[in-house]
Amino acid sequence: MTQSRSTRQPQPRLTHPLRQAWTQVVRTARRTTADGLVVGTSGNVSARVGDTVLVTPSGVPYDRLGPRDAVAVDLDGQQVLGTLKPTSELPMHLAVYRETDAEAVVHTHAVHATAVSTLVDELPAIHYMTAALGGPIRVAPYALYGTDELADAMIEALRGRSGCLLRNHGTVVHGATLDQAYDRTAQLEWMCQVWLTAVSVPGRTPTLIPPDELRRAADKLGGYGQPR
Repeated sequence: MTQSRSTRQPQPRLTHPLRQAWTQVVRTARRTTADGLVVGTSGNVSARVGDTVLVTPSGVPYDRLGPRDAVAVDLDGQQVLGTLKPTSELPMHLAVYRETDAEAVVHTHAVHATAVSTLVDELPAIHYMTAALGGPIRVAPYALYGTDELADAMIEALRGRSGCLLRNHGTVVHGATLDQAYDRTAQLEWMCQVWLTAVSVPGRTPTLIPPDELRRAADKLGGYGQPR
């Protein structure tokens, strides 16, 4: 999973599909800060278009990003678009795209989710929306940010799930679209907040949803929303 340095000249301009995807990447990244899921540039966002991955750059405030700031790599990590350096968490994003059918990834340092990651090995099934992410959310063991070790731990925690927690770090969630990945991220943070609130009541233990009820919820959630 070693990231290679680019030997190709970055493309001079965006194609229409890449431009559309980049616009969505920037919009989603700005939502993470506006909704308090990250502080500054601490999270990152990506979207896959074919074999190209558009990803937020390292250390650049999201409100400063425009069309000329687009950053893209191939699935080997070689930069194919832009001059800004990709996020340091690129190994995590690429691992998700290699190992799943995801089209979008959102990584945050959300407060409640990060707090939960320090307390348990798995977020208990406190709400039926647990089923929307594939089941109880696992916590990947701690590893230094931006490393292949962290990416490998994350992939194990994601098996059969569309999201996981990273120990003492934050969240990683993927989806078929950036909207879906972001919505799942928000749901995960909310469930962490609910669990922390419930376990903070002295002398009381929160009830949890048993596996058979989670399966029923998953089946029902499959038909949620308007027909297409």
